[in-house]
Amino acid sequence: MKYAVIVFPGSNCDIDMYKAVEDCLGEPVEYVWYTRPNLDEFDCILLPGGFSYGDYLRPGAMASMAPVLQAVKAAAEAGKLVMGVCNGFQVLTEACLLPGALRRNSQLKFRCGMAALRVENNKTAFTSDYEKNEIIQIPIAHGDGNYYCDESTLAEMEANGQIVFRYEGDNPNGSIDNIAGVINKEGNVLGMMPHPERAVHEWLGSQDGKRMFTSILQSWRGKNGAAQRA
Repeated sequence: MKYAVIVFPGSNCDIDMYKAVEDCLGEPVEYVWYTRPNLDEFDCILLPGGFSYGDYLRPGAMASMAPVLQAVKAAAEAGKLVMGVCNGFQVLTEACLLPGALRRNSQLKFRCGMAALRVENNKTAFTSDYEKNEIIQIPIAHGDGNYYCDESTLAEMEANGQIVFRYEGDNPNGSIDNIAGVINKEGNVLGMMPHPERAVHEWLGSQDGKRMFTSILQSWRGKNGAAQRA
């Protein structure tokens, strides 16, 4: 399985994401510059956190117009796995690959620290190694992580199992319904504000994020193994 870590001007968690794949999975992974027009050789696309284009205009808005996003959209439409974390989540909502939008934290302050998350849906390609309702510890670091959508969209996502993570206890940014991560209807595009790539070793304070990466690999192997047997 081959992974792409997309790098925009201002990305600052690209190395963390790369090392998480390398350390947890030992699978091939490459940095991919934002001007690249084709991602056909990759099986999973990872959009890291940071401040793409300095968060000018709106966080993720300018990055959503970068040439590589057309390739990301094509990969998503082809059913490949796409995960955006923090700024990557913002890029995915701005590119309309995920519903909703990310606004300024309700406290108008940057929040950084460990957050408790509840696994709402463990039947996705990104969460199969977790238990439903399991509480995991994943760090956050954002100023614009306040997830918002209208009531009809929220009800639809709830019905479709698209809410993957919720904050347990403290809601650090004011997100509607305590939402910390969502998935698209097709189940192959995930966005979340907390940073699983920063929680893959115990010495980082938690290794609960490691199972997101192992879930992705197992899902891909299961799907491709089935395709080969057919």
